Amino acid sequence: MSNVVKVFSLALVLALALFIAVICGGYAPWYFAWLVGTTMIVLISVSGAVLFETQESIRDETPRPANGERTQ
Repeated sequence: MSNVVKVFSLALVLALALFIAVICGGYAPWYFAWLVGTTMIVLISVSGAVLFETQESIRDETPRPANGERTQ
């Protein structure tokens, strides 16, 4: 269910950006690129943070060998 909400919110953001781009007239391509680019940068940054947190939690859950022991 949460994936549906995420996709719907992203579609809503894109539609809003497109609407603002149309309203802006001659500057529409620049504003559209700025809004979509900023949104993409934020989404990529958030996804990178989520991936980092996931890797950290997996690393913390895996058992570590004691000092001097070797893993095979």
